[in-house]
Amino acid sequence: MAYSPTLMIQGTTSDAGKSLFVTALCRWLKRRDIRVAPFKPQNMALNSAVTCNGGEIGRAQAVQAYACGVLPHTDMNPVLLKPNSDIGAQVIIHGQAIGNMNALDYQDYKTTAWQAVLASYERLSAQYEAIIVEGAGSPAEINLRQQDIANMGFAERINCPVILIADIDRGGVFAHLVGTLALLSPSEQARIQGYVINRFRGDLRLLQPGLEWLNNHTGKPVLGVLPYFKELYLEAEDTLIKHQENKAAQRVRIVIPTLPRLSNHTDFDPLRLHPNSEVIFVGTGESIPAADLIILPGSKAVAADLMWLRNQGWETAIHRHLRYGGKIIGICGGFQMLGQTIADPLGLEGTPGSAPGLGLLEMNTTLTAHKRLINTRGHLILNQAPVQGYEIHAGITAGQALTRPAVLLETGNDGAMSEDGQILGTYLHGLFESAAALNAILQWAGIAQPAAIDYLAQRESTIEQLADAVDAHCDTNWLMRWLEIKH
Repeated sequence: MAYSPTLMIQGTTSDAGKSLFVTALCRWLKRRDIRVAPFKPQNMALNSAVTCNGGEIGRAQAVQAYACGVLPHTDMNPVLLKPNSDIGAQVIIHGQAIGNMNALDYQDYKTTAWQAVLASYERLSAQYEAIIVEGAGSPAEINLRQQDIANMGFAERINCPVILIADIDRGGVFAHLVGTLALLSPSEQARIQGYVINRFRGDLRLLQPGLEWLNNHTGKPVLGVLPYFKELYLEAEDTLIKHQENKAAQRVRIVIPTLPRLSNHTDFDPLRLHPNSEVIFVGTGESIPAADLIILPGSKAVAADLMWLRNQGWETAIHRHLRYGGKIIGICGGFQMLGQTIADPLGLEGTPGSAPGLGLLEMNTTLTAHKRLINTRGHLILNQAPVQGYEIHAGITAGQALTRPAVLLETGNDGAMSEDGQILGTYLHGLFESAAALNAILQWAGIAQPAAIDYLAQRESTIEQLADAVDAHCDTNWLMRWLEIKH
């Protein structure tokens, strides 16, 4: 069949800027009234979002859909792998979990996964005028070349051009680009049309000799040099961003354990960016500092991560925190940890069995094969602040604690508040994205008058800034030619 004009962005490394550049191109094309959609054939990430058709995709593709001005759909990320161990992952096809596989079993399954990828791409191509595709990791990972879905395997299958992006801020950008190119087959090398260098800061004239050398040495042009953006209000695909700036004198100290299988850490981006909050992520072997608010995040392996918490001394720290009047929030898997037991009779997240919870809320959770995937909105109990977000969980929670819900949603009551008002638990992701809800939580945690910050407006501004950068720093004439779109 004839496909819509398609361009694929691949990177020399993970976190080279693929997601960012795809987002920028999506908004740049939308500005020109071109119906464009993002596409990522295969994604491995624990940050996910719920789509308009009730499935689950990578969080980055949901943001890219927003940049396109369309609703996220499962066809935009037909294969999602959510790691739940060092050698295995939950496999999600067209938005629905089909089970857990280790890495070797998944290699055998790729023939089936290929069919899902092609079916999704063909449906998108029938609906949109242009498709911007994001690769995964690096196309030069030669151990993963067989039956490759994520990078050159897909590009070769549908015969689309590729731009290779590299992050100059890491150092060694020319080695990354030339080395990646050298490890590709002749047909794959020919498919790369040029390079984009990401996160450049300084005088471009000093870089120019290197750009000319790269062009002469490889015969391929540099199609853009994107600047270093000091602050970006975009959810990361998988990288946990700890950098914070512009903090007010009056701050709530928020401490979050960096669970081994932490999921949907993008929940905390609004807190990380708010001037009245100081967010501290605490990893393995690190001391647990005093806090105003402790947040237990989502987890892809709740019982195993709860054991990690105990081994790291968090249970003792949490009880001490509560004795001194501190507040606690549990989100999704973190909410389940607050209860009395977590049962996994089917072994969905590990060995079948049951594990004791922290015992802070009178409730019990049983993991089930069915995963709840829903977008919803409603009000927090705190100040009746409006909130909207999504649920992604496989647990059913019941108990007396739920008679004091934390959130009143259009789909029903959710979560729990402790009788003393110190503990809030919820299944709702996106809890902090609403400005009113974020301020209500900061007030609850100790800030009398939090600054009025609109995270969603900041994200929109960032996407516009990225599209401006395409106009200012990329060869837009080349982009228009290769996408076969007339001015």
